[in-house]
Amino acid sequence: MNVVKNICFFLVAVSMIMVTPAFASSDKPGEGVTVKPARATWNTGYFQEAIVSRALTELGYNVNKPKDLKNPIFYKALTLGDLDYWCNGWFPMHNDQLPKNFKDKAQKIGYVAKAGGLQGYLVSKDAVEKYNIKSLDDFKRKEVKKAFDKNHDGKADLTACPPGWGCEKVIAHHLKVYDLEDDINPVKASYEAGMASAIGAYKAGEPIFFYTWTPNWTVYKLKPGKDVMWVNVPTILPTEAQAVAVDRMTQSGVEGAVTDPVKLGFVVSDIRIVANKKFLADNPAAKKFLELFTLPLADINEQNTRMNAGEKSAKDIQKHVTEWIAKNQTKWNDWLTQARAAAE
Repeated sequence: MNVVKNICFFLVAVSMIMVTPAFASSDKPGEGVTVKPARATWNTGYFQEAIVSRALTELGYNVNKPKDLKNPIFYKALTLGDLDYWCNGWFPMHNDQLPKNFKDKAQKIGYVAKAGGLQGYLVSKDAVEKYNIKSLDDFKRKEVKKAFDKNHDGKADLTACPPGWGCEKVIAHHLKVYDLEDDINPVKASYEAGMASAIGAYKAGEPIFFYTWTPNWTVYKLKPGKDVMWVNVPTILPTEAQAVAVDRMTQSGVEGAVTDPVKLGFVVSDIRIVANKKFLADNPAAKKFLELFTLPLADINEQNTRMNAGEKSAKDIQKHVTEWIAKNQTKWNDWLTQARAAAE
């Protein structure tokens, strides 16, 4: 009888040892799952993706290197199941870029930065004062066009958005509805290169005219109110996608605006993660983290400025992530704890 009891105790002990790894693996609910992220073509959105990838890696997921994609291509690939998520959704600005079956296959989740996407046109402060520039309509005046005409085609040159970006369509809409196509030339080269050129021109004492958004390093290199000024669109004429949020196209209290309120012509957007529904359903830990993740604009701007100063390699960005986590360790641990609990 004692032999039988001893054998039973031995088997219980062995079984307890064998299940111990299950407790350890609860820290890694994503083990065995490969995640396919994407990120936008603007590098001011890289930091968000890197933080989320780090979190999913800590949760045990095997996270692929993100694919850099233009917005419409990403949203199409997401609905096809070729990709799992990205952190660069701007809404409502991106609404008209979503495939017809988007709601069936994908969803917006969480808020990286609620109302964090401010957009508009800026002009060097000296030029605003010299030419009394208040809105885009002032670029119809000959002396203003001449001052901003870099390539001598008779039009003012605007540092605009590359093809495929959501802002490209809105800028084209503005030039059409305000009858400015013969007055303003949108330069659609690489945005980073275009802004580097604009900053160089500004330092040389030349007037500059550019589109930008927040969060972004540009408004830290060229400070609104000191170096540049936000200018108005002539009147609010929304695109179809913007029409649902007309009230968010005029903003009060914008530092460095030529008027208060200022008619920006762009909707103040929410920056959100967008993910494949099947991926979320199959991975509750990942879903929970994506719901919780948020990032202060000041933190994004700080990191973007460091990138613009030369810290822009993949290794640099990972260093920024490590430093950010260290500064926000309590919040980080809480997010991961909740994510792990969601998988139980």
